[in-house]
Amino acid sequence: MRQLYHALLATGLAFSAIAVPAVTPAKTDPAVVKALTDTRRSEANRARDVYRHPAETLAYFDVHPGQTVAEFYPGGGWYTEVLAPMLKDKGHYVAIPPATEKSVAAFAKFVEGKQTWLGTPQVAPFIATAASTIAPGSVDRVLTFRNVHNLIMAGDATVAKAFGDFHAALKPGGILGVVDHRLPEDKDSALEKSSGYIKKSTVIRYAEAAGFKYVGESPVNANPKDTHDWPEGVWTLPPTYKLGDVDRAKYAAVGESDRFTLKFVKP
Repeated sequence: MRQLYHALLATGLAFSAIAVPAVTPAKTDPAVVKALTDTRRSEANRARDVYRHPAETLAYFDVHPGQTVAEFYPGGGWYTEVLAPMLKDKGHYVAIPPATEKSVAAFAKFVEGKQTWLGTPQVAPFIATAASTIAPGSVDRVLTFRNVHNLIMAGDATVAKAFGDFHAALKPGGILGVVDHRLPEDKDSALEKSSGYIKKSTVIRYAEAAGFKYVGESPVNANPKDTHDWPEGVWTLPPTYKLGDVDRAKYAAVGESDRFTLKFVKP
């Protein structure tokens, strides 16, 4: 893995050719390489790099030290282990967990005792019915990884509020980066409420309604093996394996879901 990241750093990133808009390869920041190869990352998290392509993804979103980067719904802290260390001494990491006691406590427990590694992230919980606590125009990047489908299942008002908060938090010229499970455009949109998969056009619609301009898509997190029609939706596939041992080898061979990687800018 270390050799891979150094190769990426030296040569830039070559994306696989698939049927999505072409993008210009971007070079990985050395600080991202350092964070990804840090042995304090858990082995389980490091094993998922092959599916989540963090070096290429962060390069596409133009993430660098010195920025203020907000992560919406950090969950178990997978990307926190990458973003917070690279911003600890130069920059600022903001976590936006759901405003529930359980989620806020879980994030606090995750970072507890890790200040020398992760620093002290700012925590600004998302409340669908109250104003954001992030200062308007103070953020360079807002990133969210596989979370918009959760917002959609919560309802239109919640999605609109979240994208409005993203837009308000960003500086003019700031970037919103969205990674989520792709539902093909010819599929029934009702599946967005139950399968975990959502359409690219749906995300673009919500983002543009909030004032964002769509920039483009990277194919880096695409998975052509994913047929998007599993019995338990996206959760059939790894890492969830909702069916347990039923056809586990089959789903392991598919890998993690087919995902779009979308970039938006605040004009």
